[in-house]
Amino acid sequence: MADKLFYFLTFLALLSALMVVFSRNPIHSVLYLILTFFTLSGHYVLLNAQFIAAVNIIVYAGAIMVLFLFVVMFLNLRSETQEKTSILSKVASVTAAGLLMVVLVAALKDVNLGTVQPTADFDSQVGMVEQLGKVLFSKFLLPFELASVLFLAAMVGAVMLGRREPGEQNTF
Repeated sequence: MADKLFYFLTFLALLSALMVVFSRNPIHSVLYLILTFFTLSGHYVLLNAQFIAAVNIIVYAGAIMVLFLFVVMFLNLRSETQEKTSILSKVASVTAAGLLMVVLVAALKDVNLGTVQPTADFDSQVGMVEQLGKVLFSKFLLPFELASVLFLAAMVGAVMLGRREPGEQNTF
Protein backbone atom coordinates (compact mmCIF):
# COMPACT_ATOMS: atom_id res chain seq x y z
CA MET A 1 0.00 0.00 0.00
CA ALA A 2 2.82 2.41 0.87
CA ASP A 3 4.51 1.67 -2.46
CA LYS A 4 1.40 2.58 -4.42
CA LEU A 5 0.96 5.78 -2.40
CA PHE A 6 4.62 6.66 -2.97
CA TYR A 7 4.33 6.23 -6.73
CA PHE A 8 1.06 8.18 -6.84
CA LEU A 9 2.57 11.07 -4.86
CA THR A 10 5.69 10.99 -7.03
CA PHE A 11 3.65 11.11 -10.23
CA LEU A 12 1.51 13.95 -8.87
CA ALA A 13 4.58 15.88 -7.66
CA LEU A 14 6.33 15.60 -11.02
CA LEU A 15 3.18 16.51 -12.94
CA SER A 16 2.44 19.54 -10.79
CA ALA A 17 6.09 20.65 -10.92
CA LEU A 18 6.00 20.49 -14.71
CA MET A 19 2.76 22.45 -14.70
CA VAL A 20 4.47 25.14 -12.59
CA VAL A 21 7.02 25.59 -15.33
CA PHE A 22 4.73 25.28 -18.36
CA SER A 23 1.67 27.17 -17.09
CA ARG A 24 1.19 30.50 -18.82
CA ASN A 25 -0.96 32.02 -16.08
CA PRO A 26 1.17 33.01 -13.05
CA ILE A 27 -1.72 32.41 -10.63
CA HIS A 28 -2.15 28.85 -11.94
CA SER A 29 1.60 28.37 -11.67
CA VAL A 30 1.54 29.35 -7.99
CA LEU A 31 -1.39 27.02 -7.33
CA TYR A 32 0.48 24.14 -8.97
CA LEU A 33 3.45 24.99 -6.76
CA ILE A 34 1.22 24.69 -3.69
CA LEU A 35 0.10 21.26 -4.93
CA THR A 36 3.76 20.30 -5.34
CA PHE A 37 4.47 21.30 -1.74
CA PHE A 38 1.53 19.21 -0.51
CA THR A 39 2.75 16.14 -2.39
CA LEU A 40 6.24 16.62 -0.98
CA SER A 41 4.69 16.79 2.49
CA GLY A 42 3.04 13.47 1.71
CA HIS A 43 6.48 12.05 0.98
CA TYR A 44 7.70 13.36 4.34
CA VAL A 45 4.82 11.59 6.07
CA LEU A 46 5.75 8.35 4.29
CA LEU A 47 9.30 8.81 5.61
CA ASN A 48 7.91 9.18 9.16
CA ALA A 49 8.91 12.85 9.38
CA GLN A 50 5.57 14.32 10.42
CA PHE A 51 7.07 17.48 11.90
CA ILE A 52 8.88 18.35 8.68
CA ALA A 53 5.68 17.67 6.73
CA ALA A 54 3.71 20.02 8.98
CA VAL A 55 6.37 22.72 8.77
CA ASN A 56 6.49 22.34 4.99
CA ILE A 57 2.74 22.88 4.73
CA ILE A 58 2.65 25.77 7.20
CA VAL A 59 5.71 27.65 5.98
CA TYR A 60 5.86 26.94 2.26
CA ALA A 61 2.31 26.14 1.22
CA GLY A 62 1.00 28.77 3.62
CA ALA A 63 3.18 31.79 4.14
CA ILE A 64 5.49 31.70 1.12
CA MET A 65 2.69 31.01 -1.35
CA VAL A 66 0.59 33.86 0.07
CA LEU A 67 3.62 36.08 -0.49
CA PHE A 68 4.04 34.80 -4.06
CA LEU A 69 0.37 35.37 -4.83
CA PHE A 70 0.56 38.87 -3.37
CA VAL A 71 3.57 39.74 -5.53
CA VAL A 72 1.97 38.30 -8.67
CA MET A 73 -1.25 40.23 -8.06
CA PHE A 74 0.70 43.37 -7.15
CA LEU A 75 2.64 43.27 -10.43
CA ASN A 76 -0.63 42.93 -12.39
CA LEU A 77 0.97 41.10 -15.30
CA ARG A 78 -1.09 41.26 -18.47
CA SER A 79 -0.39 39.82 -21.87
CA GLU A 80 -0.85 43.25 -23.51
CA THR A 81 1.91 44.84 -21.45
CA GLN A 82 4.45 42.04 -21.82
CA GLU A 83 6.92 42.30 -24.63
CA LYS A 84 7.30 39.39 -27.02
CA THR A 85 10.40 37.24 -26.67
CA SER A 86 12.73 37.03 -29.62
CA ILE A 87 13.66 33.80 -31.36
CA LEU A 88 17.28 34.31 -30.25
CA SER A 89 16.32 34.29 -26.56
CA LYS A 90 14.25 31.13 -27.08
CA VAL A 91 17.16 29.38 -28.81
CA ALA A 92 19.54 30.52 -26.04
CA SER A 93 17.24 29.20 -23.31
CA VAL A 94 16.80 25.82 -25.04
CA THR A 95 20.57 25.58 -25.51
CA ALA A 96 21.21 26.43 -21.84
CA ALA A 97 18.64 23.84 -20.72
CA GLY A 98 20.23 21.20 -22.97
CA LEU A 99 23.70 21.94 -21.62
CA LEU A 100 22.36 21.71 -18.06
CA MET A 101 20.84 18.33 -18.89
CA VAL A 102 24.17 17.12 -20.33
CA VAL A 103 26.00 18.22 -17.18
CA LEU A 104 23.44 16.50 -14.94
CA VAL A 105 23.64 13.25 -16.91
CA ALA A 106 27.44 13.35 -16.86
CA ALA A 107 27.49 14.00 -13.12
CA LEU A 108 24.96 11.28 -12.29
CA LYS A 109 26.03 8.51 -14.69
CA ASP A 110 28.45 6.86 -12.25
CA VAL A 111 26.39 7.28 -9.08
CA ASN A 112 26.12 4.16 -6.98
CA LEU A 113 22.75 4.14 -5.24
CA GLY A 114 23.54 1.12 -3.09
CA THR A 115 21.01 -1.22 -1.57
CA VAL A 116 18.80 -0.95 1.46
CA GLN A 117 19.62 -3.32 4.28
CA PRO A 118 16.62 -3.58 6.60
CA THR A 119 17.90 -4.07 10.12
CA ALA A 120 16.26 -5.02 13.38
CA ASP A 121 17.48 -1.87 15.16
CA PHE A 122 15.35 0.52 13.08
CA ASP A 123 14.27 3.54 15.13
CA SER A 124 10.75 4.61 14.15
CA GLN A 125 11.04 7.85 16.15
CA VAL A 126 13.71 9.44 13.95
CA GLY A 127 11.54 12.13 12.34
CA MET A 128 9.44 12.97 15.37
CA VAL A 129 9.46 16.31 17.18
CA GLU A 130 11.04 14.93 20.35
CA GLN A 131 14.07 13.58 18.51
CA LEU A 132 14.40 16.78 16.48
CA GLY A 133 14.30 18.83 19.68
CA LYS A 134 16.98 16.68 21.31
CA VAL A 135 19.28 17.14 18.31
CA LEU A 136 18.58 20.89 18.00
CA PHE A 137 19.23 21.60 21.67
CA SER A 138 22.32 19.42 21.99
CA LYS A 139 24.35 19.06 18.80
CA PHE A 140 23.11 22.19 16.97
CA LEU A 141 22.52 24.56 19.90
CA LEU A 142 24.80 27.37 18.67
CA PRO A 143 23.36 27.54 15.09
CA PHE A 144 19.85 27.35 16.54
CA GLU A 145 20.48 30.27 18.88
CA LEU A 146 22.21 32.29 16.15
CA ALA A 147 19.17 31.78 13.90
CA SER A 148 16.89 33.00 16.69
CA VAL A 149 19.00 36.16 17.13
CA LEU A 150 18.87 36.71 13.35
CA PHE A 151 15.08 36.39 13.35
CA LEU A 152 14.83 38.79 16.29
CA ALA A 153 16.97 41.35 14.42
CA ALA A 154 14.77 40.94 11.32
CA MET A 155 11.60 41.53 13.38
CA VAL A 156 13.07 44.64 15.02
CA GLY A 157 14.13 45.93 11.59
CA ALA A 158 10.65 45.34 10.15
CA VAL A 159 9.06 47.24 13.05
CA MET A 160 11.50 50.12 12.64
CA LEU A 161 10.91 50.32 8.89
CA GLY A 162 7.15 50.26 9.34
CA ARG A 163 7.09 52.95 12.03
CA ARG A 164 5.72 56.36 11.12
CA GLU A 165 7.63 59.54 11.79
CA PRO A 166 5.98 62.13 14.07
CA GLY A 167 3.67 64.33 12.02
CA GLU A 168 3.54 61.94 9.06
CA GLN A 169 0.09 61.76 7.45
CA ASN A 170 -1.67 58.62 6.26
CA THR A 171 -2.01 58.89 2.45
CA PHE A 172 -4.73 56.26 1.98
